[in-house]
Amino acid sequence: MQSAVWETNFPDLPEPKRGKVRDMYDLGDALLMVATDRLSAFDVVLPDPVPDKGKVLTQISLFWFGVMEGLVKNHVITADVAGYPKICAPYSETLAGRSILVKKLKPLPVECVVRGYLSGSGWTSYKKDGSVCGIALPPGLVESQKLPETLFTPTTKAEAGVHDENITFEETAGLLGRETALKVRDLTLAVYERGSELAAQKGIIIADTKFEFGLSDAGEIYLIDEVLTPDSSRFWPKDSYEPGRGQDSFDKQYVRDYLTEIGWNKKPPAPKVPQDVIARTREKYLQALTLLSGHGLK
Repeated sequence: MQSAVWETNFPDLPEPKRGKVRDMYDLGDALLMVATDRLSAFDVVLPDPVPDKGKVLTQISLFWFGVMEGLVKNHVITADVAGYPKICAPYSETLAGRSILVKKLKPLPVECVVRGYLSGSGWTSYKKDGSVCGIALPPGLVESQKLPETLFTPTTKAEAGVHDENITFEETAGLLGRETALKVRDLTLAVYERGSELAAQKGIIIADTKFEFGLSDAGEIYLIDEVLTPDSSRFWPKDSYEPGRGQDSFDKQYVRDYLTEIGWNKKPPAPKVPQDVIARTREKYLQALTLLSGHGLK
């Protein structure tokens, strides 16, 4: 196990734009997307990274980009560092396994959240008024129950430290145009359904997730960023699934639970996370990679 990568600094490359987890380098004709080991929870970056997490996210995303080919285009050019521009060569050791060279596209200003099960903020909302993101649901549902119908519940795309806000489909159409909003909604549901079916065969329930899409100059829609990772999804082990309670997970729920237990107010600065929680989270991420892809870290 290599030491954790908190952030990347490559003197020969342009200054990156840093997100919660990824450092993005504009290389002119393409973008270099580097997944660090930073960990965010409740939209706040925590002070303690999870070693190898960026590699897990990158390799799971590459697996899913491949699975979804034929359903939706994606922004991957190559993840082989030997195929990167020569300017990247001095940094190949850091980049290997945790980076992707991607097409430059116009990201859509929404996060496409999809929910197949009643959990997290959806469960909190349902207990309060019987709805999730303004969508009324039948009475009598219990925590972690499979929803009668998969829900598309988009949000705004917030900067680090700012919470995403739920928006309606009509508000999404106002931001994207109705035709694009309909296409994105249908793609979100289709990618989730295909992913859920495959994951279920490998022992994982994908309770919910979020996708991002971008537009080419020609107006074509591409799947971008990350896909069905433990960062962007709730992964539950199928063999211990039981409606009516919170579930075990292969994602960062372990960290969320710890932060909730200590009473953190979910605002910066985030508290330090004990090393045993970090180690357990790393173990869960690696387990998810192995179950889904059939191999460990490359």
